[in-house]
Amino acid sequence: MSASRLGPRSFSSPVPVLSPAAFALQLLNEFKDHLASGTLSPEHAHQLFDRLLRQRVPVPQRALNGLLAALARAPPSTACPDGPALAIALFGPMAQARRSWARSPDIYTYSILIACCHRARRPDLGPAFFSRLLKTGITADAVTFSSLFKCLCDMKRPEEALDMLLHRMPDDLPNVICYSVILKSFCDNGRSHHALDLLRMMANKGADHSPNVFSYNTVIDGFLKEGEMSKALDVFHEMIRQGVAPDVVTYSSIIDGHCKAGAMDKTEAVLRQMVDNGVRPNAVTYSCLIHGYSISGQSEEVIRLSEEMRTQGIIHDNFTCASVMDYFCKKGRIKEAAEFFYSMAEKGHKPNVFSYAGLLNAYATEGSLVDMADLFERMVRDGVVLDHHVYTIMIDAYAKFGKMDVAMLFFKDMLQQGLNPDKVTYFIVISALCRMGRMDDAMDKFSEMIDMGVPHDRDVYRCMIQGYFRLGDWVKAKKLISEMKNKGIHHRPCKGIGRTQYV
Repeated sequence: MSASRLGPRSFSSPVPVLSPAAFALQLLNEFKDHLASGTLSPEHAHQLFDRLLRQRVPVPQRALNGLLAALARAPPSTACPDGPALAIALFGPMAQARRSWARSPDIYTYSILIACCHRARRPDLGPAFFSRLLKTGITADAVTFSSLFKCLCDMKRPEEALDMLLHRMPDDLPNVICYSVILKSFCDNGRSHHALDLLRMMANKGADHSPNVFSYNTVIDGFLKEGEMSKALDVFHEMIRQGVAPDVVTYSSIIDGHCKAGAMDKTEAVLRQMVDNGVRPNAVTYSCLIHGYSISGQSEEVIRLSEEMRTQGIIHDNFTCASVMDYFCKKGRIKEAAEFFYSMAEKGHKPNVFSYAGLLNAYATEGSLVDMADLFERMVRDGVVLDHHVYTIMIDAYAKFGKMDVAMLFFKDMLQQGLNPDKVTYFIVISALCRMGRMDDAMDKFSEMIDMGVPHDRDVYRCMIQGYFRLGDWVKAKKLISEMKNKGIHHRPCKGIGRTQYV
């Protein structure tokens, strides 16, 4: 026998064979890992889910529910932009897997799915899942009902949700969350009086039905949005009588209502009541106060409150910053507005586009084009997303000071950023070109405006007509006048250059 045959034999390393249970666990972990990292595409999810359901070892229903719940809560990602919708899509194969009782959907499965219908903006599917739940003989709980109510309210059917709550739910099942879903729907749709009736019904029932601070805050906010301050105050006093303590949201809402009405003396009274009851004002409260004092012209209070926020360690939010800066700018105190703006940035507060726009507009009004340009460059460096308002400010400022070429560069950049100019932007450009006698360029922009479907009214026609009159081009001016009449745009006589013009 040869030596080679007697020598040691080499074997490749054996590949471990996973048990069915271990393999199912591996698939579950792979699903979770991809979901957590934002790399789970719908196609991959369906593949993993299909392999999971085909395992010989039943997958615990709790684990499957966990996956659906994770999808329901998953933030949008490039791979999976809509986790709740994907959860609904995966339910089909899951419901068809009849090999084991462990895969039969339970109450938690249906609760998750109905909630997903609300989050995925497919509320019409919610009642269908609820009907399927009832056919299985599973008893619905308060969580399931509240998710169903959200779907019905999304479909503008709050009366149906209320009827189900009052007549189809067991008496011991409705809780404050179920009621609050319907309360919010009424208030969001301008029907706060209906919400108030329901709120009082809750209070009369008592026990688990009793409204809480969130219930009252919802109705108060609803009345304030509808401009019914007196009704909001009625609810505010009613909640106190019912023994429900107002929180910072309640007080801030009432303060904001008084501020918008210019009743700063009443605002101070509510603020004192708030502090006396041990509720500490937050950034929202201060923002409402600063905005109120700003529009009422009480500069000392604006400065005092801003400083008080700083000493209290409360960080200015974007709305507060914008309110303080707006006050300074309206008073022509541009330097103080700029100092406040940059001090906030130095303290780590990142101004938003509204704060930038306020200071940009102040510089533009003052004619400080260099400061305006520097601030615009800072916006770009800080990664602030530019909007129509910002570009319009820049275009208008340069156009007014005769720097039309620079204005048009901003106009072009606006288009490149995917922002279509609106009626105001086009009017600024067209009127500036007309003043400069550049009627060919003005007509190009006017035609572009029409082609883009931007609404054009008497003002832009009048601008174009007057521009042609100044150049002595009566033919084109009259042509535009006829075009106005044919489009049904009303015109009125106004004084022109040397003669009456009908525009």
